[in-house]
Amino acid sequence: MSSSAETPDRLSDELLPASTSAGRQADGDAADPGGPQPRPGGWSSRSMPRWLPRAMLLALVCVGLFQLADWAFHQLINLFVMLLVAFFLSLAMEPAVDRMAARGVRRGLGTFLVFIGVGLAVAGFLTALGTLMVDQVTQVAVKLPQMLHDLIDWINHTFHTELSLDQLQHQVLKDSGTIEKYAQQAADNVWGVTGTVVGGLFQAFTVGLFTFYFTAEGPRVRRTVCSMLPPTKQAEVLRAWEIALAKTGGYLYSRAVLALVSTLGHWAFFTILGLPYAAALSVWVGVMSQFVPTIGTYLAGALPVLVAFTGRPVDALWVLVFVTVYQQIENYLLHPRITAKTVDVHPAVAFGAVIAGAALLGAVGALIAIPAAATLQGFVGTYVRRYEVEDDPRIDRGEERRSRRREAVRRLRQMVSGTEQPEETPRSEG
Repeated sequence: MSSSAETPDRLSDELLPASTSAGRQADGDAADPGGPQPRPGGWSSRSMPRWLPRAMLLALVCVGLFQLADWAFHQLINLFVMLLVAFFLSLAMEPAVDRMAARGVRRGLGTFLVFIGVGLAVAGFLTALGTLMVDQVTQVAVKLPQMLHDLIDWINHTFHTELSLDQLQHQVLKDSGTIEKYAQQAADNVWGVTGTVVGGLFQAFTVGLFTFYFTAEGPRVRRTVCSMLPPTKQAEVLRAWEIALAKTGGYLYSRAVLALVSTLGHWAFFTILGLPYAAALSVWVGVMSQFVPTIGTYLAGALPVLVAFTGRPVDALWVLVFVTVYQQIENYLLHPRITAKTVDVHPAVAFGAVIAGAALLGAVGALIAIPAAATLQGFVGTYVRRYEVEDDPRIDRGEERRSRRREAVRRLRQMVSGTEQPEETPRSEG
């Protein structure tokens, strides 16, 4: 009986439309008190999950903290850059301070003496350069009328014009309003320039203060850093610190020796040539060519050429030739010998490091890029394991030809010197 009673209902459900069946099922579910109820602590399709407000609040807090950290980082980026510069300067000065400390001099006094020496060197360089620039500007101001007259004569003779100095003066007076406008704008920017100079002096003082602290308190700084690390990591940190110290100090000291040699060589040539301010120009060439990366060589040679050109144009040609020849001698003879015992950075690596440093930190990054690259090269040489590479013509395709050429040259020298030994013929037995 039950099966026959259920059959019409089942057939009616199958014949009714789907919407009607679904509505009846929904009504039955709503009316059925024994239907599925939401579990305690759970959620249904009609209520908000309990964890969603907390998740939204946590997301807002994380976004706020990220914004705060980003703002703080951009506000303190100058401080981080100054600390980085001070750290590399302390690495350069610490070997000298360590030598003084080994002889009984206190580290604070030794650091102060090193600072005094560096300060006197920088002051002497700036004084010599300032004297040279003032004298050249004075000479140009005195010779300006005659130079303008010669220039106008050359233009008239070359381009068949009829210019005169009076016409040039009249044109300048005609545009005096524009000149006055630019002068007024320059006067208005005096406060901005003054603020920039004061800010630069403050940054230099800050860098000097941190450099003095890092250098004088070097052992204490290392001890403080290692105290926050487990004993297994302390040796690795100290080894990395020593690599950075050796590479940075070695690089800067080798550059100082090269600058001294360059200064002496150019001073001798400028003195023989009779160039004015030979000492100042030679110091300029030595410092700029060694401590300004990439473009330092060109800046170093440009100023002596211009100074020689104001006297006798032929002297400018001789100065250009000497600077070029000396640069080749330095690159192929002096630089490899001097840097062999300190640090040797490949020119391509140095050029790429300077570009990367300038892109990241501007002029400061360009200045510290090469010491940083030398330090990184020291890390790679210490921690990266290298394997022996077998001779393979696919590595160097010209090695076989060069070896045959060297063998031919060796035999030719033996023939010329008469020391060639005849090949021994094997003796027949019996």
